[in-house]
Amino acid sequence: MFAVASSCRHWSRRCESLTDRRRVLRRGTGLMVGLLLLSWGLLAAPGAQAIPTPAQDPFYAYTGANPLASIAPGTVIKTRTLSYHVAGIPLPIRTIQLLYRSTGQLGQPTVNVTSVLEPPWRFGTPNVVAYESFYDSLNPNDEPSYEIAGGVSLGGLIPAVETALVVPELLAGDAVVIADTEGENADFADGPEYGMYTLDSLRAAIASPLTNLSHTTKIGIIGYSGGAIGAEWSAEMAPTYAPDINRLLVGSAMGGVLVDPDHNLYYVNGSSVWAGILPMSVIGVARSFHVNLTQYLTAYGLQLYNKLQTASIINVLAQYPGLTLQDLLLPQDLPPESIPIFVQIVNTLTMGAHGTPTAPLFIGQGGGPTEDGTVGDQPGIGIGDGVMVTGDVRALASEYCQRGVSVQYNQYGLDHVASAAAWLVQALPWLNNRFAGQPAPQDCSTIAPGNSLAPVVLGVSPITP
Repeated sequence: MFAVASSCRHWSRRCESLTDRRRVLRRGTGLMVGLLLLSWGLLAAPGAQAIPTPAQDPFYAYTGANPLASIAPGTVIKTRTLSYHVAGIPLPIRTIQLLYRSTGQLGQPTVNVTSVLEPPWRFGTPNVVAYESFYDSLNPNDEPSYEIAGGVSLGGLIPAVETALVVPELLAGDAVVIADTEGENADFADGPEYGMYTLDSLRAAIASPLTNLSHTTKIGIIGYSGGAIGAEWSAEMAPTYAPDINRLLVGSAMGGVLVDPDHNLYYVNGSSVWAGILPMSVIGVARSFHVNLTQYLTAYGLQLYNKLQTASIINVLAQYPGLTLQDLLLPQDLPPESIPIFVQIVNTLTMGAHGTPTAPLFIGQGGGPTEDGTVGDQPGIGIGDGVMVTGDVRALASEYCQRGVSVQYNQYGLDHVASAAAWLVQALPWLNNRFAGQPAPQDCSTIAPGNSLAPVVLGVSPITP
């Protein structure tokens, strides 16, 4: 394999084709290798040694003399090198962790951590895959960086499982950048923060001399479900927030996409599996927007609000069957669109309202049937995959098409979990083709009509009469 890299320095067409075929082969076998590594790590996990949590670890804290606001976003503040861990067990994957300056929802300066995984071999300067974890948690101990460094937590099992998704990219010779997309306070479901943390993590990865990356490297972004929040918002915000990163983007692949939070609240309302996301979302956005929403909560809603402050999605799935907005909100505050701060928040968090990607997009979305107790085909919302609203995703894809973005949209007649597999086998080759410089396919003319993504109006529910 090193011989191939050496003989390809002049990049003849034949050699480039050979390299691409080797990349595809490694991606295809990578999932199997990743699963084997993951199984080995999980079996060995009981003997793992505890490490300091982010709150205890000085690496996560900025203690410099200069005001943080005077430091440019994406600036590297601290660096450390370690082995990549699965369930507390080190694997032979060199990882560089960076503490870097970023930006919070209200524009305040923040710090965050990202992990840069080095490929086992290189073909010149590696491409960069920004992998968006779907760790979905209100607990900083579930952050990918903590798990990668050797921490072990229940919610951190999700980043551990994602090893099987990351390994194919490493075996293809690509560097993988995994940011803590929810930031140091675990601001679950705040899309713009996910985007800024991702984009600044890429700035930091390129700036660090330890990563051997350059300002000409190609960057691709990929994420599913909670990871799709980061993938979409990164693509949407890149042209204005990080034009230096945007010019390096070759494409973004996302699946199971949370487009309109207002619609999703109604869609999972009363679900036997997904309803626990309702209080998690309230906590996450209250935390990121620095607002007090407890005044609108019932006694039971306040009980859940206090109980779930550090909950992972693992702690709520199927734990609150039938939970509704009526259970959480006081009667005088129903519908939630009657609350001005709620309207402001959901309009801020609706995708497509704050920017337009310039790089191609691959978007995959499930569309039922579901067996998780989510009521399908509600008026004004329509079907979904159990947690994400299919009509919203089609609407976003169509809107971007109208703005001139190259979009490939695939819809699967499956639920959220099953759609992940269907999406992944298409998303990885799609991203590989973008790295190879192939023209991006688009199917804008065949996308069926979607829902309205118009801004929420105070006092008006999205459920049509």
